[in-house]
Amino acid sequence: MTLVLGVAAAVASAVATNVGFLLRHRGAVAAPEVDPFHLLRSAIGLFRSKWWTIGYAVAVVAYGLHVGALALAPLSLVQSVLAGGLVLLAVIAERFFGFRVGRREWIGVILAAVGLGLIASTGAGPAGQASARYSPAAMIAFECLLVGVGAALILSGRIGRLQQRRGVLLGASAGLLFTVAHVAVKALTREPEGGLGVVLTSPLLGVALLAWVVAFFASARSLQIGEPVSVIALTSIAGNVSAIPAGILVFGDPLGSDAASIVARTVAFALVIVAAVLIPAPVRAAKPAPEQSSGALSSA
Repeated sequence: MTLVLGVAAAVASAVATNVGFLLRHRGAVAAPEVDPFHLLRSAIGLFRSKWWTIGYAVAVVAYGLHVGALALAPLSLVQSVLAGGLVLLAVIAERFFGFRVGRREWIGVILAAVGLGLIASTGAGPAGQASARYSPAAMIAFECLLVGVGAALILSGRIGRLQQRRGVLLGASAGLLFTVAHVAVKALTREPEGGLGVVLTSPLLGVALLAWVVAFFASARSLQIGEPVSVIALTSIAGNVSAIPAGILVFGDPLGSDAASIVARTVAFALVIVAAVLIPAPVRAAKPAPEQSSGALSSA
């Protein structure tokens, strides 16, 4: 029952995450540019935008569901379910936000559904706080790797031809840094038995907060300068592709209970990655004229 509740929370989190992302994009493009040298001013500017604030409120609910899922189910299983957000992103973007999803994207949706179904059906491992047992050495190594790659992606967006891909690079970096925070939060779910003081003084809390702050601004800037669905998809892909091995390497989530399930899950992971490649950004609806844009935002 605990595992079922964890998966249900992950599904609800996936829906809310994508709705929140699309709403935040609407708010981000209406807000002042994110300035890395004036982060407080940038944050105030973002939250003065109505749609950013609404989208962020939805995101907070999504994250609460995510934390609940992490406390109830293995990290790799939770993130595998959340990977289904790519499917939901295409559907929600097309039906409610004016995007068009082509045949290639729908093929990717089908592959993702098959892959995620295999992952869910072959998932195994401890639930509850038992799933938060981790190797400190593996955690330090994995978190440092993600931070290093995330920083490299942020900096690479300033190099030559890569500047035109800066939006998706920032989105991918945000996804990796969100995983850094998620891994730390997952580990913290073991700490409540030691009392609130243990949680508040744990270095894991500092790691989670710092990674989240950097990911917050990287994600906001990526939504301002990149094609929205492409950026959102890359953020989700980077987060899930990094979090699934984190569950296996850091928390000891089994790849499978026998040879058949190991093969099935390996194939499923590959299908999800292929699906992510096949789901590039759906074509955006034609942008309204500048004088119509502000009116659409205020009346939406």
